[in-house]
Amino acid sequence: MAQDGRTDRPRAFIGSFTAAGGPGLVTAEVAPDDGALTLVAAVKDLPDPSYLALAPGGTTLYAVSETAEGAVAAYRLNGDRPELAGPPVPVDGGEPTHLSLYDGHVLTANYGSGSVTAVPVRPDGALATKPSGLLQHTGSGPHDRRQRGPHAHQVQPDPSGRWAVSVDLGTDSVRVCALEEGAPVLHREFALRPGSGPRHMAFHPDGEHAYVVNELTPTVTVCRWGAADGFLKPLTEIPLLPGAPAGDAYPSGIVVSPDGRFVWTATRGEDVLSVLAVVGDGLRLTGTVPCGGQWPRALAERDGFLYAANERSGDVSWFAVDEATGLPRYDGSVRVTAASCVVFG
Repeated sequence: MAQDGRTDRPRAFIGSFTAAGGPGLVTAEVAPDDGALTLVAAVKDLPDPSYLALAPGGTTLYAVSETAEGAVAAYRLNGDRPELAGPPVPVDGGEPTHLSLYDGHVLTANYGSGSVTAVPVRPDGALATKPSGLLQHTGSGPHDRRQRGPHAHQVQPDPSGRWAVSVDLGTDSVRVCALEEGAPVLHREFALRPGSGPRHMAFHPDGEHAYVVNELTPTVTVCRWGAADGFLKPLTEIPLLPGAPAGDAYPSGIVVSPDGRFVWTATRGEDVLSVLAVVGDGLRLTGTVPCGGQWPRALAERDGFLYAANERSGDVSWFAVDEATGLPRYDGSVRVTAASCVVFG
């Protein structure tokens, strides 16, 4: 046992939708040898903690509250049960779906209102009582039902730490911004193919390439990234399925392998994980495997294992990854109703 009360065993933290019967924020132990998860605790003091982010050092966890009002909360990690480090902070935006740490702030991507909010982080890891700024996205796309206005779905720092990058499903674009006096300020907006519906982005370890998974079409857009001037250049768009979808197909999560050789994505409806090999400035689809459940909302990687949070089947599945081919092999799952994401401590 560590002196501060935390165990030395690896931890996973799982978000879920309490409105759909989820247990809230779940703590699990991670078996180092086979990646298996064992649930140890759950706290249900924040509505719909659908996405999580861990602070450097692993002592504080941040969670969005994906509700119409929208909020973000900080948790102390001391033992099995995370403890709120103050009341949830309203983000002045609706339905936040993602958050990340950037330049001394927590940034949230607010899907419902199409905006990005910055909330200062105090020296002890707790949050300030109110946001320090907000960037409102504008625009629309050709999809009548899903793109009538902006829908910021993800925000994260680039590998250099200089920029914050937000992906907007409603406007078919990626925005690059920086903080000025605590407020996110737009540097430049980059257009992707109309109707593609970009959802999430993952950077290659080389810091020069980025991959945007598109929700409204089962594809990934390969981009070149320039950190020096915050410039994103779309290069090509690659299908995530070997043929036409049999029914609904809505890609969600995307992960790049630590060695930069593979990209993995999850697609809801088809309920598969796709494996893409990195080939120069492009990608090549090499195969798909079942996700181990239904409606994989998020994907994560840790130490050679992939994890899929399957929202509708209510479980988190894990897969051992073949080092040579990148192909995931299903190894097991654990029950978490309305699971939405998993991160690792």
